[in-house]
Amino acid sequence: MISGSCVCSAVKWQYDGALNQITHCHCAMCRKNHGSAFATYAVGEKAPFSYIAGTDCIVEFESSPGFIRSFCKHCGSTVPNTKLEGIVAIPVGSADGELGRMPDGHIFAKWKAPWYSITDALPQHDNYPGQAAPAVDRPSEDRDCAGTLKGGCLCGAVRFELRQPFKIIHHCHCSRCRKGRAAAHASNGISDIPDLRFIQGEQHISKFRLQDAQFFGQWFCSKCGSPTPRIDAGRNIAITPMGALDDAANCEAADHIYVGSKAAWFEITDSLPQFQAAPE
Repeated sequence: MISGSCVCSAVKWQYDGALNQITHCHCAMCRKNHGSAFATYAVGEKAPFSYIAGTDCIVEFESSPGFIRSFCKHCGSTVPNTKLEGIVAIPVGSADGELGRMPDGHIFAKWKAPWYSITDALPQHDNYPGQAAPAVDRPSEDRDCAGTLKGGCLCGAVRFELRQPFKIIHHCHCSRCRKGRAAAHASNGISDIPDLRFIQGEQHISKFRLQDAQFFGQWFCSKCGSPTPRIDAGRNIAITPMGALDDAANCEAADHIYVGSKAAWFEITDSLPQFQAAPE
């Protein structure tokens, strides 16, 4: 049996069956929705899945006609999609422990984040396996970290801009980031607070702070659940989920942090430095 929860533990679920496949999805909607380089979903038959707590905390958002994404209204974590016919799609970043199998490949790889490189040997597909690539134009990649970067949530209610380059970008594998983003890891750009400006929709941002955490928190759009930049006044920094950016061609991560808490089902295959916890 596989079990999991959102980062605040209000929503809990379990799956007592075999998973059909696990894929890393690089589509722009998943990147915005999770605020990460990609989302990782396990798909299985719907019958073995059940919510065991917190169904009254789930908010639904229709990201495209007939496709429902759900999140916890308290912490913003994406939760399993039970609105698909006959199957359930589980964001495995929210899972506890082993999954019983490793990912099968990358989907919508043609539309991956321009700041993220796929370095593993898994198969790459431009659509779902066996389907032709959709006719979608690739966003412009002529921007770099030297200019103003813009971004926003999936529904477009919250928009922001960054007027200076990031000081550093981390891939964070801590269990809180994995639960909060419901992804293999978070990818966060760090900047000075004055460099971040919300253009619209700041009133739609919900702010969650994990009570027993020194630093961890999550800001997210109350309409679609997408992570947004947040202000950490105690450390005098702004933290931007890289998946929320519209474009950032030359913004590359510096390292992997908290790899001591890495998900067992995710392999780090690039050459970036790795730190068991935070870098010194």
